[in-house]
Amino acid sequence: MKSKPAVEVVQSKSTEGEYESWLNRQPNFAATGSVFDSDIAALKRFVDEGGALVQPPTNGTDRCHHNSDWTLRIKEKIQDARAAFLRIYAERVYSSLTDNFTRPIRVEPLVETATTRYPGLLSSAEDIAEDAARSLKEKEGHEAASGLFLSHIFANYRAGIHLLQSMLRPLPGSVEQVARFMRDGELDLGTAVLRRNGKAAEIFMYNPEYLNAEDTSTVGPMERAVDVAILDTSTEVCVLRGTPAQHPNYAGRNTFCSGINLTHLYEGKIPYLWYLTRDLGFVNKIAHGILDNPVAINDPTPTVEKPWIAGVETFAIGGGCQYLLVMDYTLAEKSAYMTLPARKEGIIPGLANMRLPRFVGDRITRQAILFDRRLEADSPEGQMIIDEIVPDGGMSAAVESTVHKLTSAGSVSAAGNRKALRVCQESLDDVRRYMASYAQEQIKCHLSPALIRNLEDNWLKPQGKL
Repeated sequence: MKSKPAVEVVQSKSTEGEYESWLNRQPNFAATGSVFDSDIAALKRFVDEGGALVQPPTNGTDRCHHNSDWTLRIKEKIQDARAAFLRIYAERVYSSLTDNFTRPIRVEPLVETATTRYPGLLSSAEDIAEDAARSLKEKEGHEAASGLFLSHIFANYRAGIHLLQSMLRPLPGSVEQVARFMRDGELDLGTAVLRRNGKAAEIFMYNPEYLNAEDTSTVGPMERAVDVAILDTSTEVCVLRGTPAQHPNYAGRNTFCSGINLTHLYEGKIPYLWYLTRDLGFVNKIAHGILDNPVAINDPTPTVEKPWIAGVETFAIGGGCQYLLVMDYTLAEKSAYMTLPARKEGIIPGLANMRLPRFVGDRITRQAILFDRRLEADSPEGQMIIDEIVPDGGMSAAVESTVHKLTSAGSVSAAGNRKALRVCQESLDDVRRYMASYAQEQIKCHLSPALIRNLEDNWLKPQGKL
């Protein structure tokens, strides 16, 4: 009987040595930052060589790119090299991308421009595009470099503040939309509808198929609606509300917001930069106002803003609950509730970790975020967030009454007082320091196997989707 041939060992000693040789190297960057061009070139070479080791060869033979241990070590080493470079050069890179801080730039164009201008500093546009077409569990993790890059930008005071202020500027075209809204009294943006109601500009979230969940279809229209609502001079106060849902469990009821679209998240349709665009776009504009004066970039409070009211019907889940933390007055139906299901989802709930303790204290914040505590609106804890409980079905009348009370003394004092309150509670520098941590930790969560497992166990399996 012939013996079976020995199974060929794909990973040869020479290939293993090639891996070890690369892993034992480390590019050295000038601590003074005086040789930028040679250092960025050295980083690119190192990243390219490491990337080649985790790519399948063109001749079809197998190599160690399928070995998760090798792949993980190489990716970590690449990230370490990028971090070492950014610790020295983050401000210089940002300055070069903004013409020495004279040009505003948003998060997404910043990453895109850095990718083109400095190859190796971030993943290539081709790698990002390929990952974007994959489900969450199939992604290669190329977005990790974006999280590292933005974390270092926010960690630098000058660059971080400039980026935050850039994100507070109106979107291109918003000023033109203001004129249209002032003329027509309504602006239908698809997943967000803006209507004038007396002295109020009311924004209605509209994503009925997903219980007004947040996804890539909602973030742009919401920011546009917030721009117009704040800049509109025919109204004095802004209102945020939900709309009826299609789900049979909530037939005939308005729903406020069910948080991030978990189906889209699992399918890989929500990119990492979505979190930052959302949090630093319309959510932060509600909190800090709109920077509408390009010559006042160094003024600590040059913003245009209005007081905000939220009307919570049914529930405020995840991102919906986060909205309440930047409102000036919140109303909720007696049966409504709030949750921040970060534990079940496996992601960081925006800036709630920074803002929620101001409302309910540290212990309840930890219970809500780490242990999925549900806060009933009509409870002692819930009323630390909710200002007024209204009967189910009575939200419209309650909102109108609140708008009247808020505007009866004039809008100037209301806007001035909300600024004065915020100066001591949450400066832009507080947001900057938080974002330096959030940008890095959120990408770890976004690409974590634990997130996939949480989505499958807590979302898909209970619905019979797995």
